[in-house]
Amino acid sequence: MNKTELSAAVAAKANLSKKDAEKIVGAFLDTIVETLQKDEKVQLVGFGTFETKHRPARKARNPRTGEEIDIPPSTSASFKPGKQLREALQS
Repeated sequence: MNKTELSAAVAAKANLSKKDAEKIVGAFLDTIVETLQKDEKVQLVGFGTFETKHRPARKARNPRTGEEIDIPPSTSASFKPGKQLREALQS
């Protein structure tokens, strides 16, 4: 399911126009991104938690040449499903 399909599904379930649903889904996703950029987590009880993970800089080896390389620090987003979502997927 892509963003357009998600917006259409939200419109159908909430009895909204597709245009309004697209605005809502877009605002929802933008808010999650903005919150993660501030290094805060987004907890949706029963659904899950979005948060950032920080990886420090480290040294690694190129397997072909054996040369040591520097890997810069990085930040990525992670999602941990909540209990209700995990249980829904089990059935």
